[in-house]
Amino acid sequence: MRVTDSNVVTESEPEPETGERINLVAGKMRTALAAGGVNVLSAGGPGSEQSVPHLHFHVVPRWSDDGFSTWPSQQSQHEIAGDPVTQLADAMTASHAT
Repeated sequence: MRVTDSNVVTESEPEPETGERINLVAGKMRTALAAGGVNVLSAGGPGSEQSVPHLHFHVVPRWSDDGFSTWPSQQSQHEIAGDPVTQLADAMTASHAT
């Protein structure tokens, strides 16, 4: 199932209700389908293989025996200059300052 926030293109601009809708759908899906878990997937921007130009999330019911994997089977070949953890921490700190 997809939960769509059609007013925005990337994950940097979601409406506040988007997270609430995802949690609601995921909880109902897990209960109604007796799923062992739920994956919430999103692709933001062309570099992530985003196929439609709006923010949306795939809510995927999971069971331990479903034979499906959402984790990459290979490591990215892209190299980031510097420490990516520090870069992310700095970006998070800067976003709280504004």
